[in-house]
Amino acid sequence: MKENIEMEGTAYRTKGDVLRRAQEIVGIPLKEVDASGRLATGKGAIGTVIEESWFGYSPNAEAEPDFPEAGVELKVTPYIHGKNGIRAKERLVCNIINYMEEYDRTFQTSSFWHKCNTMLLMSYEHRENVPKGDLRIDKAVLFSFPEEDLMIIEHDWETIMQKVRDGRAHEITEGDTLYLAACTKGANASSVRQQPFSDILAKQRAYSLKSTYMTQILRKYIFGIEEDERIVKDWHALVHASFEENLIERLSPYYGKTQRELKQLFGIEKSPKNLNDILLGKMLGIHGRIAQTDEFKKAGIVPKTIRVRRDGTIKECMSFPPFDFIKLSQETEWEESEFYNYLAPTKFLFVIFQENANGELVFERVQFWNIPVSDLEEVGHVWKRTVDTIRRGVVLRETARGVSNDLPKQSESRVAHVRPHAQDGQDRAKLPDGRMMTKQCFWLNNTYIAEQIGQPK
Repeated sequence: MKENIEMEGTAYRTKGDVLRRAQEIVGIPLKEVDASGRLATGKGAIGTVIEESWFGYSPNAEAEPDFPEAGVELKVTPYIHGKNGIRAKERLVCNIINYMEEYDRTFQTSSFWHKCNTMLLMSYEHRENVPKGDLRIDKAVLFSFPEEDLMIIEHDWETIMQKVRDGRAHEITEGDTLYLAACTKGANASSVRQQPFSDILAKQRAYSLKSTYMTQILRKYIFGIEEDERIVKDWHALVHASFEENLIERLSPYYGKTQRELKQLFGIEKSPKNLNDILLGKMLGIHGRIAQTDEFKKAGIVPKTIRVRRDGTIKECMSFPPFDFIKLSQETEWEESEFYNYLAPTKFLFVIFQENANGELVFERVQFWNIPVSDLEEVGHVWKRTVDTIRRGVVLRETARGVSNDLPKQSESRVAHVRPHAQDGQDRAKLPDGRMMTKQCFWLNNTYIAEQIGQPK
Protein backbone atom coordinates (compact mmCIF):
# COMPACT_ATOMS: atom_id res chain seq x y z
CA MET A 1 0.00 0.00 0.00
CA LYS A 2 2.99 2.30 -0.43
CA GLU A 3 2.02 5.60 -1.88
CA ASN A 4 3.91 8.81 -2.37
CA ILE A 5 1.42 11.63 -2.24
CA GLU A 6 2.64 14.54 -4.38
CA MET A 7 1.10 17.19 -2.27
CA GLU A 8 2.44 20.23 -0.44
CA GLY A 9 1.60 20.72 3.20
CA THR A 10 -0.39 23.82 2.27
CA ALA A 11 -2.87 21.58 0.43
CA TYR A 12 -4.29 20.75 3.86
CA ARG A 13 -6.02 24.07 4.33
CA THR A 14 -8.18 23.33 7.37
CA LYS A 15 -7.79 21.44 10.60
CA GLY A 16 -10.44 19.04 9.33
CA ASP A 17 -8.37 18.27 6.21
CA VAL A 18 -5.36 17.47 8.36
CA LEU A 19 -7.28 15.28 10.79
CA ARG A 20 -9.10 13.30 8.08
CA ARG A 21 -5.86 12.46 6.31
CA ALA A 22 -4.19 11.51 9.61
CA GLN A 23 -6.98 9.14 10.62
CA GLU A 24 -6.70 7.27 7.31
CA ILE A 25 -3.30 5.87 8.36
CA VAL A 26 -4.58 4.33 11.61
CA GLY A 27 -3.92 0.59 11.67
CA ILE A 28 -1.69 0.43 8.58
CA PRO A 29 1.78 -1.14 9.13
CA LEU A 30 4.40 1.56 8.62
CA LYS A 31 6.31 -0.61 6.12
CA GLU A 32 3.31 -0.21 3.81
CA VAL A 33 3.55 3.58 4.12
CA ASP A 34 7.32 4.12 3.83
CA ALA A 35 7.90 5.02 0.19
CA SER A 36 11.59 5.93 0.41
CA GLY A 37 13.19 3.62 2.95
CA ARG A 38 13.21 6.18 5.73
CA LEU A 39 12.45 3.61 8.45
CA ALA A 40 16.05 2.47 8.27
CA THR A 41 17.48 5.92 8.98
CA GLY A 42 17.35 5.83 12.79
CA LYS A 43 15.90 8.20 15.37
CA GLY A 44 12.92 10.25 14.19
CA ALA A 45 12.39 7.97 11.23
CA ILE A 46 8.72 7.24 11.95
CA GLY A 47 7.83 10.94 12.04
CA THR A 48 9.69 11.53 8.79
CA VAL A 49 7.86 8.64 7.08
CA ILE A 50 4.51 10.13 8.03
CA GLU A 51 5.55 13.61 6.89
CA GLU A 52 7.03 12.59 3.57
CA SER A 53 5.25 9.40 2.51
CA TRP A 54 1.82 10.02 4.01
CA PHE A 55 1.32 13.76 3.94
CA GLY A 56 3.63 14.40 1.00
CA TYR A 57 5.86 17.18 2.26
CA SER A 58 9.41 17.51 3.47
CA PRO A 59 10.05 18.65 7.05
CA ASN A 60 9.77 22.43 7.04
CA ALA A 61 11.59 25.29 8.67
CA GLU A 62 11.48 25.48 12.43
CA ALA A 63 9.54 28.72 12.51
CA GLU A 64 6.29 27.53 10.91
CA PRO A 65 3.86 24.78 11.87
CA ASP A 66 3.88 21.78 9.54
CA PHE A 67 0.52 22.76 8.05
CA PRO A 68 0.77 26.56 8.04
CA GLU A 69 -2.60 27.30 6.45
CA ALA A 70 -4.40 25.04 8.89
CA GLY A 71 -2.22 26.24 11.79
CA VAL A 72 -1.38 22.68 12.86
CA GLU A 73 1.92 21.13 13.94
CA LEU A 74 2.38 17.38 13.39
CA LYS A 75 3.81 15.40 16.30
CA VAL A 76 4.26 11.65 16.33
CA THR A 77 4.59 10.36 19.89
CA PRO A 78 5.37 6.84 21.10
CA TYR A 79 4.04 5.34 24.29
CA ILE A 80 4.73 2.23 26.35
CA HIS A 81 2.00 0.00 27.73
CA GLY A 82 3.59 -1.32 30.90
CA LYS A 83 2.53 -2.79 34.22
CA ASN A 84 1.45 0.65 35.45
CA GLY A 85 -0.60 1.40 32.33
CA ILE A 86 0.18 3.81 29.53
CA ARG A 87 3.14 6.20 29.74
CA ALA A 88 4.90 8.36 27.20
CA LYS A 89 8.18 6.89 26.03
CA GLU A 90 9.88 10.27 25.84
CA ARG A 91 9.49 14.04 26.00
CA LEU A 92 7.87 15.78 23.03
CA VAL A 93 10.49 18.05 21.44
CA CYS A 94 9.09 21.17 19.76
CA ASN A 95 11.41 23.83 18.30
CA ILE A 96 14.91 25.18 18.88
CA ILE A 97 15.11 28.27 21.10
CA ASN A 98 16.86 31.23 19.52
CA TYR A 99 18.02 33.07 22.65
CA MET A 100 18.98 36.15 20.63
CA GLU A 101 15.41 36.68 19.41
CA GLU A 102 13.03 34.89 21.74
CA TYR A 103 13.67 36.94 24.91
CA ASP A 104 12.10 40.05 23.34
CA ARG A 105 8.76 38.34 22.67
CA THR A 106 5.67 37.60 24.72
CA PHE A 107 4.32 34.12 25.18
CA GLN A 108 1.59 34.84 22.63
CA THR A 109 4.20 35.92 20.05
CA SER A 110 6.76 33.26 20.98
CA SER A 111 8.07 30.74 18.48
CA PHE A 112 6.69 27.91 20.64
CA TRP A 113 3.14 29.26 20.62
CA HIS A 114 3.25 30.13 16.93
CA LYS A 115 4.35 26.62 16.04
CA CYS A 116 2.58 24.43 18.60
CA ASN A 117 -0.65 26.06 19.78
CA THR A 118 -2.58 23.35 17.91
CA MET A 119 -0.98 19.95 17.37
CA LEU A 120 -1.92 16.83 15.48
CA LEU A 121 -0.90 14.08 17.91
CA MET A 122 -0.37 10.72 16.27
CA SER A 123 0.48 7.96 18.70
CA TYR A 124 1.88 4.47 18.38
CA GLU A 125 2.86 1.79 20.87
CA HIS A 126 6.61 1.29 21.16
CA ARG A 127 7.44 -2.40 21.49
CA GLU A 128 10.94 -3.70 22.08
CA ASN A 129 12.33 -6.01 19.43
CA VAL A 130 9.47 -5.26 17.02
CA PRO A 131 10.66 -3.90 13.63
CA LYS A 132 9.60 -0.31 12.98
CA GLY A 133 7.87 -1.43 9.80
CA ASP A 134 5.45 -3.57 11.81
CA LEU A 135 4.40 -0.71 14.09
CA ARG A 136 1.13 1.12 13.42
CA ILE A 137 -0.33 4.51 14.25
CA ASP A 138 -3.27 3.76 16.53
CA LYS A 139 -4.67 7.22 17.33
CA ALA A 140 -4.73 10.61 15.63
CA VAL A 141 -6.28 13.62 17.41
CA LEU A 142 -6.12 17.39 17.24
CA PHE A 143 -4.88 18.77 20.53
CA SER A 144 -5.09 22.28 21.97
CA PHE A 145 -3.86 23.01 25.46
CA PRO A 146 -6.61 23.19 28.11
CA GLU A 147 -6.83 26.53 29.92
CA GLU A 148 -5.68 25.15 33.26
CA ASP A 149 -2.51 23.76 31.63
CA LEU A 150 -1.94 26.85 29.52
CA MET A 151 -1.57 29.05 32.58
CA ILE A 152 1.22 26.82 33.89
CA ILE A 153 2.85 26.52 30.45
CA GLU A 154 2.88 30.29 30.02
CA HIS A 155 4.54 30.67 33.41
CA ASP A 156 7.07 27.99 32.41
CA TRP A 157 7.89 29.96 29.27
CA GLU A 158 8.39 33.13 31.32
CA THR A 159 10.69 31.24 33.70
CA ILE A 160 12.89 30.12 30.80
CA MET A 161 12.94 33.58 29.24
CA GLN A 162 13.76 35.28 32.53
CA LYS A 163 16.97 33.30 32.76
CA VAL A 164 17.81 34.43 29.23
CA ARG A 165 17.06 38.07 30.11
CA ASP A 166 19.22 37.74 33.24
CA GLY A 167 22.17 36.53 31.15
CA ARG A 168 21.86 33.02 32.57
CA ALA A 169 20.78 30.97 29.57
CA HIS A 170 23.73 28.67 30.36
CA GLU A 171 22.08 27.85 33.70
CA ILE A 172 18.75 26.69 32.26
CA THR A 173 17.70 23.15 33.21
CA GLU A 174 14.56 21.15 32.52
CA GLY A 175 13.83 21.06 36.23
CA ASP A 176 13.28 24.85 36.29
CA THR A 177 9.75 24.38 34.99
CA LEU A 178 6.67 22.17 35.34
CA TYR A 179 5.14 21.21 31.97
CA LEU A 180 7.07 23.12 29.27
CA ALA A 181 10.82 22.58 29.50
CA ALA A 182 13.96 23.61 27.65
CA CYS A 183 15.77 20.37 26.87
CA THR A 184 19.24 20.11 25.37
CA LYS A 185 19.10 19.68 21.61
CA GLY A 186 22.06 19.21 19.33
CA ALA A 187 24.39 16.79 17.66
CA ASN A 188 26.25 16.36 20.95
CA ALA A 189 26.81 17.94 24.36
CA SER A 190 29.09 20.54 22.76
CA SER A 191 26.28 22.14 20.71
CA VAL A 192 26.09 25.73 21.99
CA ARG A 193 24.58 29.09 21.02
CA GLN A 194 25.11 32.75 21.80
CA GLN A 195 22.88 34.47 24.33
CA PRO A 196 22.03 38.20 24.33
CA PHE A 197 23.10 39.32 27.81
CA SER A 198 26.21 37.27 28.50
CA ASP A 199 29.35 36.26 26.65
CA ILE A 200 29.03 32.72 28.03
CA LEU A 201 27.90 30.27 25.37
CA ALA A 202 24.77 28.38 26.38
CA LYS A 203 23.81 24.83 25.44
CA GLN A 204 21.46 24.67 22.50
CA ARG A 205 18.00 23.91 23.80
CA ALA A 206 14.54 23.29 22.42
CA TYR A 207 11.11 23.80 23.88
CA SER A 208 9.73 20.45 24.93
CA LEU A 209 6.77 18.99 26.77
CA LYS A 210 7.98 16.79 29.61
CA SER A 211 7.41 13.06 29.32
CA THR A 212 5.30 13.19 32.49
CA TYR A 213 3.06 15.81 30.87
CA MET A 214 2.79 13.78 27.68
CA THR A 215 1.85 10.70 29.70
CA GLN A 216 -1.15 12.52 31.12
CA ILE A 217 -2.10 13.97 27.73
CA LEU A 218 -1.99 10.50 26.18
CA ARG A 219 -4.04 9.03 29.00
CA LYS A 220 -6.74 11.70 29.04
CA TYR A 221 -7.05 13.06 25.51
CA ILE A 222 -6.05 10.07 23.41
CA PHE A 223 -7.17 7.07 25.46
CA GLY A 224 -9.93 8.75 27.48
CA ILE A 225 -8.72 7.62 30.88
CA GLU A 226 -10.43 9.37 33.81
CA GLU A 227 -8.96 12.66 34.96
CA ASP A 228 -7.05 12.92 38.25
CA GLU A 229 -7.93 15.15 41.19
CA ARG A 230 -6.63 18.71 40.89
CA ILE A 231 -5.02 20.80 43.62
CA VAL A 232 -6.06 24.08 42.00
CA LYS A 233 -9.76 23.64 41.32
CA ASP A 234 -10.23 26.95 39.48
CA TRP A 235 -7.55 27.76 36.90
CA HIS A 236 -8.32 31.48 37.25
CA ALA A 237 -6.34 31.31 40.51
CA LEU A 238 -3.23 30.85 38.35
CA VAL A 239 -3.64 34.18 36.54
CA HIS A 240 -1.94 36.20 39.28
CA ALA A 241 0.10 33.51 41.06
CA SER A 242 2.08 30.54 39.80
CA PHE A 243 1.12 27.02 40.75
CA GLU A 244 4.09 26.86 43.15
CA GLU A 245 3.11 30.17 44.79
CA ASN A 246 -0.50 29.01 45.07
CA LEU A 247 0.48 25.78 46.80
CA ILE A 248 2.89 27.48 49.22
CA GLU A 249 0.26 30.10 50.12
CA ARG A 250 -2.23 27.36 50.99
CA LEU A 251 0.26 25.47 53.16
CA SER A 252 1.85 28.43 54.95
CA PRO A 253 -0.92 28.80 57.61
CA TYR A 254 0.20 25.43 58.98
CA TYR A 255 3.86 26.35 59.36
CA GLY A 256 5.05 26.05 62.98
CA LYS A 257 2.60 23.31 63.97
CA THR A 258 3.90 20.01 65.28
CA GLN A 259 2.96 16.68 63.74
CA ARG A 260 0.90 16.01 66.87
CA GLU A 261 -1.02 19.28 66.49
CA LEU A 262 -1.68 18.60 62.80
CA LYS A 263 -2.94 15.09 63.59
CA GLN A 264 -5.33 16.53 66.14
CA LEU A 265 -6.46 19.24 63.75
CA PHE A 266 -7.39 16.72 61.06
CA GLY A 267 -8.65 13.94 63.32
CA ILE A 268 -5.87 11.46 62.58
CA GLU A 269 -5.40 9.04 65.48
CA LYS A 270 -2.68 6.68 64.25
CA SER A 271 0.76 7.42 62.83
CA PRO A 272 0.98 5.45 59.58
CA LYS A 273 4.21 5.24 57.61
CA ASN A 274 2.89 7.81 55.10
CA LEU A 275 1.68 10.23 57.80
CA ASN A 276 3.30 13.31 56.28
CA ASP A 277 1.79 12.51 52.91
CA ILE A 278 -1.66 12.25 54.51
CA LEU A 279 -1.15 15.53 56.39
CA LEU A 280 -0.10 17.30 53.21
CA GLY A 281 -3.27 16.15 51.46
CA LYS A 282 -5.42 17.30 54.37
CA MET A 283 -3.77 20.73 54.42
CA LEU A 284 -4.45 21.13 50.69
CA GLY A 285 -8.01 19.84 50.88
CA ILE A 286 -7.48 16.89 48.53
CA HIS A 287 -8.73 13.36 49.06
CA GLY A 288 -5.82 11.29 47.80
CA ARG A 289 -2.03 11.45 47.75
CA ILE A 290 -0.47 14.68 46.52
CA ALA A 291 1.78 12.73 44.12
CA GLN A 292 -1.35 11.40 42.38
CA THR A 293 -2.90 14.78 41.66
CA ASP A 294 -3.21 16.06 38.10
CA GLU A 295 -0.62 18.83 38.47
CA PHE A 296 1.98 16.67 40.23
CA LYS A 297 1.66 13.85 37.69
CA LYS A 298 1.87 16.19 34.70
CA ALA A 299 4.89 18.01 36.11
CA GLY A 300 6.50 14.88 37.54
CA ILE A 301 6.91 16.66 40.90
CA VAL A 302 8.39 14.36 43.54
CA PRO A 303 7.50 15.15 47.19
CA LYS A 304 10.31 14.42 49.67
CA THR A 305 10.10 14.76 53.44
CA ILE A 306 13.23 16.35 54.92
CA ARG A 307 13.77 15.85 58.66
CA VAL A 308 16.11 18.41 60.21
CA ARG A 309 17.73 17.62 63.55
CA ARG A 310 17.88 20.11 66.40
CA ASP A 311 21.46 20.98 65.46
CA GLY A 312 20.45 21.77 61.87
CA THR A 313 21.91 18.66 60.29
CA ILE A 314 19.98 16.19 58.19
CA LYS A 315 20.22 12.50 59.01
CA GLU A 316 19.16 10.95 55.71
CA CYS A 317 20.72 11.25 52.30
CA MET A 318 18.26 11.31 49.39
CA SER A 319 18.02 8.00 47.56
CA PHE A 320 16.87 7.11 44.06
CA PRO A 321 15.74 3.77 42.58
CA PRO A 322 18.43 1.04 42.37
CA PHE A 323 20.18 0.87 39.03
CA ASP A 324 20.79 -2.13 36.81
CA PHE A 325 24.56 -2.70 36.75
CA ILE A 326 24.58 -4.15 33.24
CA LYS A 327 22.33 -1.47 31.70
CA LEU A 328 24.31 1.28 33.44
CA SER A 329 27.61 -0.11 32.10
CA GLN A 330 26.20 0.11 28.55
CA GLU A 331 25.35 3.82 28.79
CA THR A 332 27.78 6.08 26.95
CA GLU A 333 26.57 9.67 27.38
CA TRP A 334 25.60 11.37 30.63
CA GLU A 335 22.83 13.42 29.01
CA GLU A 336 21.39 10.28 27.42
CA SER A 337 21.56 8.24 30.63
CA GLU A 338 18.58 6.98 32.58
CA PHE A 339 19.59 8.86 35.75
CA TYR A 340 20.12 12.17 33.93
CA ASN A 341 16.71 11.86 32.29
CA TYR A 342 15.18 11.36 35.72
CA LEU A 343 17.10 13.97 37.70
CA ALA A 344 17.43 16.83 35.17
CA PRO A 345 13.69 17.42 34.49
CA THR A 346 12.45 16.63 38.00
CA LYS A 347 11.18 19.29 40.36
CA PHE A 348 11.07 18.21 43.98
CA LEU A 349 8.78 19.43 46.73
CA PHE A 350 10.77 19.41 49.95
CA VAL A 351 8.42 19.07 52.93
CA ILE A 352 10.66 20.24 55.77
CA PHE A 353 10.15 19.18 59.39
CA GLN A 354 12.40 20.59 62.12
CA GLU A 355 12.96 18.76 65.39
CA ASN A 356 12.27 21.07 68.37
CA ALA A 357 13.75 21.03 71.87
CA ASN A 358 11.18 18.45 72.99
CA GLY A 359 12.08 16.10 70.19
CA GLU A 360 8.84 16.78 68.30
CA LEU A 361 8.78 17.33 64.55
CA VAL A 362 7.54 20.80 63.57
CA PHE A 363 6.24 21.53 60.06
CA GLU A 364 8.66 24.31 59.14
CA ARG A 365 7.91 24.96 55.46
CA VAL A 366 7.86 23.56 51.94
CA GLN A 367 10.31 24.38 49.20
CA PHE A 368 10.25 23.61 45.49
CA TRP A 369 13.71 22.62 44.29
CA ASN A 370 15.46 21.31 41.22
CA ILE A 371 19.13 20.60 40.88
CA PRO A 372 21.20 23.55 39.53
CA VAL A 373 23.03 22.96 36.26
CA SER A 374 26.51 23.15 37.87
CA ASP A 375 25.58 20.51 40.45
CA LEU A 376 23.99 18.38 37.74
CA GLU A 377 27.37 18.35 36.03
CA GLU A 378 28.99 17.17 39.27
CA VAL A 379 26.46 14.31 39.45
CA GLY A 380 27.53 13.55 35.88
CA HIS A 381 31.12 13.11 37.09
CA VAL A 382 29.91 10.68 39.77
CA TRP A 383 27.87 8.84 37.13
CA LYS A 384 30.91 8.55 34.84
CA ARG A 385 33.15 7.24 37.64
CA THR A 386 30.44 4.71 38.49
CA VAL A 387 30.10 3.55 34.88
CA ASP A 388 33.89 3.28 34.47
CA THR A 389 34.21 1.31 37.73
CA ILE A 390 31.49 -1.16 36.76
CA ARG A 391 32.99 -1.65 33.28
CA ARG A 392 36.47 -2.18 34.75
CA GLY A 393 35.15 -4.54 37.38
CA VAL A 394 34.00 -3.48 40.85
CA VAL A 395 36.58 -4.34 43.53
CA LEU A 396 34.83 -6.21 46.34
CA ARG A 397 36.61 -6.75 49.67
CA GLU A 398 35.51 -8.63 52.75
CA THR A 399 35.79 -6.44 55.87
CA ALA A 400 34.75 -6.74 59.51
CA ARG A 401 31.67 -4.64 58.64
CA GLY A 402 30.76 -6.59 55.53
CA VAL A 403 31.72 -6.27 51.86
CA SER A 404 33.25 -2.96 50.71
CA ASN A 405 33.53 -1.71 47.11
CA ASP A 406 35.28 1.00 45.14
CA LEU A 407 32.20 2.82 43.82
CA PRO A 408 32.15 6.64 44.44
CA LYS A 409 31.91 7.50 48.15
CA GLN A 410 30.21 10.43 49.86
CA SER A 411 33.59 11.88 50.82
CA GLU A 412 34.57 12.11 47.11
CA SER A 413 31.86 14.55 45.99
CA ARG A 414 30.06 17.52 47.50
CA VAL A 415 26.82 16.47 45.77
CA ALA A 416 26.34 12.75 45.25
CA HIS A 417 27.61 9.24 45.87
CA VAL A 418 26.75 5.57 45.38
CA ARG A 419 25.88 3.09 48.09
CA PRO A 420 23.55 0.16 48.73
CA HIS A 421 19.80 0.42 48.27
CA ALA A 422 18.51 -3.02 49.05
CA GLN A 423 16.01 -4.79 51.31
CA ASP A 424 18.81 -6.82 52.90
CA GLY A 425 22.23 -8.30 52.13
CA GLN A 426 20.65 -10.96 49.94
CA ASP A 427 18.91 -8.40 47.68
CA ARG A 428 21.51 -8.49 44.92
CA ALA A 429 21.88 -7.93 41.18
CA LYS A 430 24.29 -9.25 38.55
CA LEU A 431 27.41 -7.33 37.52
CA PRO A 432 28.58 -7.40 33.86
CA ASP A 433 31.25 -9.98 34.79
CA GLY A 434 28.64 -12.35 36.23
CA ARG A 435 29.33 -11.72 39.93
CA MET A 436 26.46 -10.78 42.22
CA MET A 437 26.48 -7.57 44.25
CA THR A 438 24.10 -5.89 46.70
CA LYS A 439 21.83 -3.50 44.78
CA GLN A 440 23.14 0.06 44.61
CA CYS A 441 21.72 3.47 43.73
CA PHE A 442 22.77 7.09 43.40
CA TRP A 443 22.27 9.26 46.50
CA LEU A 444 22.35 13.01 47.04
CA ASN A 445 24.49 13.77 50.09
CA ASN A 446 22.66 14.83 53.26
CA THR A 447 25.12 17.72 53.64
CA TYR A 448 24.28 18.83 50.11
CA ILE A 449 20.53 18.74 50.83
CA ALA A 450 21.11 20.77 54.01
CA GLU A 451 22.95 23.34 51.89
CA GLN A 452 20.04 23.51 49.40
CA ILE A 453 17.35 24.18 52.00
CA GLY A 454 19.44 26.71 53.92
CA GLN A 455 19.79 27.02 57.66
CA PRO A 456 16.62 26.18 59.59
CA LYS A 457 14.93 29.02 61.38
